[in-house]
Amino acid sequence: MAYIRNSAPTRRRVALGAVTAATVAATLAMPLSTAWAQQDARSTGAGRAALQRDLDDIVQKDGVVGAQAALVDGKSRISVRSGTAERGTGRKVPHDGYFRMGSNTKTFVATVMLQLEAEGRIRLDDMVDDWLPGVVEGQGNDGKRITVRQLLQHTSGVPDYVPHLPGLFDEGEFQKHRFDAFKPRDLVQFAMRDKPTFEPGKGWNYSNTNYILAGMIIEKVTGRNWSEEVRTRIIKPLGLKHTYSARERADFGLPWPHANSYQQFKPGGPLVESTEVNMSWGDSAGDLVTTSKDLTRFWRGLLGGELLKSKQLKEMQTTVPAPREGNDTQERMGLGIFWRPLSCGGGYWGHGGTTLGHLNANGFVGKGERGVVMMRSTNLNTVDRDVRADELLDDALCKRK
Repeated sequence: MAYIRNSAPTRRRVALGAVTAATVAATLAMPLSTAWAQQDARSTGAGRAALQRDLDDIVQKDGVVGAQAALVDGKSRISVRSGTAERGTGRKVPHDGYFRMGSNTKTFVATVMLQLEAEGRIRLDDMVDDWLPGVVEGQGNDGKRITVRQLLQHTSGVPDYVPHLPGLFDEGEFQKHRFDAFKPRDLVQFAMRDKPTFEPGKGWNYSNTNYILAGMIIEKVTGRNWSEEVRTRIIKPLGLKHTYSARERADFGLPWPHANSYQQFKPGGPLVESTEVNMSWGDSAGDLVTTSKDLTRFWRGLLGGELLKSKQLKEMQTTVPAPREGNDTQERMGLGIFWRPLSCGGGYWGHGGTTLGHLNANGFVGKGERGVVMMRSTNLNTVDRDVRADELLDDALCKRK
């Protein structure tokens, strides 16, 4: 899927270590600049060790082929990696290799939509049918009753198209269908085979179809494909030199360097190499490619107010409960952005992503001053595959050692 929600995180209690009088005295005896420098060095070293430990756990305990994580705090940046970039080789995972971000694409699309709202070119309370007449209809689905805001917040009730994709998530059919091409209208029509999940505005359910429709609306408003608007409005202004839409390249692979990706289609099944795949099935719901540095720059730019005016950023961060079966973390959803609580108090903003083989998780606090991006090159078919990823984010953002 373009995105699969993280399962409930397992939280660990950490006792605060005692600081000895000798340590305090030694620190106070130093010049302040030296004391701070040594404190920063110790903090950076401890942060790197904790991040490496958590990443190793993901690779070794979950059976992931390779993984990479980057932690930023102010001007400092830590990057760690684990496993290999390709099965059966000793090739290391690149520190800043390309990967498919999956549903983090939705945050980019929501940002463009909010920029258009700020320009007065669209309203969040416009109906889908105002821009795409007759596109959302059948089986009780009705674009005359669904707003743009509801699309961006997954409160529309529009069913997901992903379960209807032919053969793409079946091990026996994958090789046959991995290069199939889809148009956005095709994906919406898949979804229209099903009845609405609920009445518009009367519930919450994650549906990739919402963002296919959002991408179609952006094109209707601007006359340009959503990916062109993302490039003009986000990628270029932020200087994201390694972020692009898969539709913009003729091949189905990834630029160098990258870690190969592997998909497990059924629990306990083999890992199938899936690096080359046609991502038109994800489109505006999940086809962007990036690197950890670029994705970090995006989140810091977004939360720091570089992309949206304060009114639109507030709209994006106005959340509703995002309840899912088996989750008790009080997760909430804004417009293309999730808020999740931290075990140490407060919470973080982010939006993970899942594709055929690549998964990423990310989280940033406040205005983006501290954050972590983690990429796994293996998509496992297990219920609890994201528990250790949640722990990594929690440990990194709570500054655990």
